Parts: sequence; structure tokens; C-alpha cells
Amino acid sequence: MLLACQGAVQVPLYWELLDNRSGNSSTAERKAILGRCIRLLGKERIGILIADREFVGHRWLKYLKDNGIAFCVRMPKHHLLERLDGRRQQAEQLAKEQALHLKDCLVDGVWGQVYLKRLADGGLLYLFGTIEARYLGQVYRRRWTIEACFESFRSRGFDLEGTHLKELAKLKKLVALVSIAFGMCVSLGIYQHEKVKKIKVKKHGYKANSFFRHGLDTLREMMKKDEEKWQHFSAKFIRWLSQKLTLSQTKSLVG
Repeated sequence: MLLACQGAVQVPLYWELLDNRSGNSSTAERKAILGRCIRLLGKERIGILIADREFVGHRWLKYLKDNGIAFCVRMPKHHLLERLDGRRQQAEQLAKEQALHLKDCLVDGVWGQVYLKRLADGGLLYLFGTIEARYLGQVYRRRWTIEACFESFRSRGFDLEGTHLKELAKLKKLVALVSIAFGMCVSLGIYQHEKVKKIKVKKHGYKANSFFRHGLDTLREMMKKDEEKWQHFSAKFIRWLSQKLTLSQTKSLVG
């Protein structure tokens, strides 16, 4: 799944269900889904692509760099890095508690920048990208919004994993419907936060709830307390969705 992220908000753009046993996508599948996004948005509107350890490999990273797409990818710890002087080193041996920034390293056959840090639990944060090494850690932290979106799809929201559907085509449509519902909840949550009732901020400085949760809770309350208002709202939404689906007969539908 490819998501567009802006601050604490994320929007699913494209997704593909994998019919394999590895649970991971191939380079060809990644290039295809990103290519569709580029055709929709234009390459110049992609600020940076952030990905986790599953999305590595020479052909994939080279594709991103050759196409001028800035990236920040977390690397598995066993991937060696090569310095300009020819030294080949293990990230595990170089990492310290204080972040280490390395310029001009060859990783998976591609030149870029490396960020290494030993985490509090003993793990390794090994980042590779095309932006300045000192910014890689800061950029990678934004990836948490992707996990927040997935949690909203699953255990903390729509319980997508509880479906009994097994056919990929039907599952893909279900993901589309959940994505629309997710977007509606996020939009409503932002509106409620800005116009009606602000989300409380806890002592650590973070909001008590996400925009998604704020919107979902608002919908639940609406259904419970004001049936007439809910029916009016749902009728308007169904008409809007019907118009969009009709329009998609002549235009490519996202996802």
C-alpha cells in the first residue's frame, strides 16, 4: 500500500493484494504501483518516499535514484556498506548510542547517505537515503503515520482482518471501501477539531486521539443520539459517493 502523508494525516492512494506466500512485494510490483502514483500526481509532487526494511534491493533503490525520487529506507542490519576508500563495514559494528552520519556510502550497489543509531532496546536503526544523512532519522520518524493508518484499518478501527473474504478481487474492493470510510472519518475529525470540539492534548504533548478516532467517535455518537440527522448525513454521502463512482467509469479510480 502506498500512502500520501502530510503531518499527522495519511491518505491511501494505491494498493495491491499479493498472491504469494512470502508476504513481500517484488521490485516489479513496487515499480508498477509507484508508476501509477507518478502518472496521477506527477513526480515533482513527491517530496520523499519512506519505506521499511521489506522494501530494499539494488534494482528497487536504483530505480528510485535513477528517476530522481528522494528516498529514506530502513535497511536490514546485515546489509554491508562500502566507503569511498573501499572499506566494507557492518552497520552493527559502527552503530553507537549517538547517531552516526556517513556521507557517500555504497549500499546494495547504490550510492547514498547512511544514518546509524543504537536504540535503547539494543536494536539498530540503519537508514539509507538520498537526502543529507543528518536528516534521515528525522524524516524516518514520519513513517509512524503509516502504522497509525494500518491500526485504524485493523484493531483500532474497522477490524479489516476480521473479514472472511478470501478472493483477492473482492478483498481489494473491500480495502477501497474501508479507505473511503477512513478518509471520511479523518476529514470529519479534522473538522470537529477545528470547528467544534478540539482534541485534548496530554501532558507529553501528544493528542489524546487521532483525527481518525475523533471522526469515528463523532459518527458513532451521531448514529446513537440523532437518527434523523444521521439519515440525512448518510443519504448525502451516498449520493456523493455514487457521483464519484459514476465519474470513475471514464477516469481511473485511485486504488
